[in-house]
Amino acid sequence: MTRLLLPILAVIAVAYATYSVMRTHPRRVKSDPPVPPPVSQFEQTLAGVGLIEGNTENVAIGTELAGVVAKVFVGAGRQVKVGDPLFQLDDRRLAAELGVRQAALAVAEAKVETVANALADTEDQYKRAQVLRDSKVASADEFSRRDFARKIAEGRLREAKAEVLSSRAQVRATEIDIERSTVRAPMDTDVLQVKVRAGEFAPAGQTATALLTLGRLRPLHLRVDIDEHEASRFRTAAPAVAQVRGNPEVKVPLKFVRMEPLVIPKRSLTGDSTERVDTRVLQVIYEIEAGSAALFVGQQMDVFIEATTSDPIGRMPAR
Repeated sequence: MTRLLLPILAVIAVAYATYSVMRTHPRRVKSDPPVPPPVSQFEQTLAGVGLIEGNTENVAIGTELAGVVAKVFVGAGRQVKVGDPLFQLDDRRLAAELGVRQAALAVAEAKVETVANALADTEDQYKRAQVLRDSKVASADEFSRRDFARKIAEGRLREAKAEVLSSRAQVRATEIDIERSTVRAPMDTDVLQVKVRAGEFAPAGQTATALLTLGRLRPLHLRVDIDEHEASRFRTAAPAVAQVRGNPEVKVPLKFVRMEPLVIPKRSLTGDSTERVDTRVLQVIYEIEAGSAALFVGQQMDVFIEATTSDPIGRMPAR
C-alpha cells in the first residue's frame, strides 16, 4: 500500500494541475465585429484610403507680422468673402511709428523749401558775379566762388528731395505694415478651424498648427492614396465609390477631378501628421457628389475603384 501511495499522489497532483490550468485558461468565444468590414461592389477592385478636404484644399492661414492678437472676426463654420478680415494684430506701435515718420516727412519737405530758397539766392549771386566779371569789375576768383556755391546749393537740393522720397517710402512701408496687421481672406471660402484667440501671441511665418484653416466646402473633395505598386491598374475613367468608416452601408459615388502626377511618400492619415511609412502613393482627387451623406473635412473614407489588369493609367485631362 505504501508503494502505491506516491504514484496515487502524483496522479492526483497532475489531475489537479490540469484542472487548474483548464479553469484559468480563457475561453475564446467567436463574436461578430460591431461593424461589418467594407465590401467592394466591383469584380476587380483597387482599394485606397481617402481623406476629405475642401475643393480649394485646406489653406493654412498665418501672418507676416508677429504680434499680440487684438481681435478675431470669424468663427469656425462661417463663410467669408475675399478681403474679409479674419483677425487683427495690435497695431498701436505701428500707429505711433507712422506718426513719427509722417513728422520726419514734414521736416524733409520743409528742408526742400529752405534749400530751394538758398539755391535761388546763390543763383542770383552767381548771375551778378558773371555780369561783374564780364565788366571787368569782379575778379575770376570771386566768380568761381559764386559758381561753386551755386553747385553746392544744387547738390543740397537734390539731397533734400531724396530725403523726401525716402521719408515717403518709410511712411508707405509703415502704412503697409498697418494694413498687414489685419489678416484677410484670400478667397471666397469657409472657415474650417480657428486656433487663435484675442490676447494670444501670433508668431510670424509658418507654424506647426495653422492659426486659421480655410477651405471651400461646396463641393467636397476626397484625396485618395493609392499604393505605387497598384498605380498601374488605375484608370481615370473608372467608376469609384467611397464608404464611410464605421458605416459601410453609406456609399458615396465619386467623380474624378484630377491626378497628382508626383508619387510621394505615404503619410499617416491623421490630418496634420508628418509621420511617414515605408511606401509611396499616387494621390487621386475625387469630387463627392452633392446630396451625399453628412460628411466632414478631415474624415477618412474607404475607397473602392474599379480596376483593370491591362490598361495603363488614363491620360491627364486636357487643360
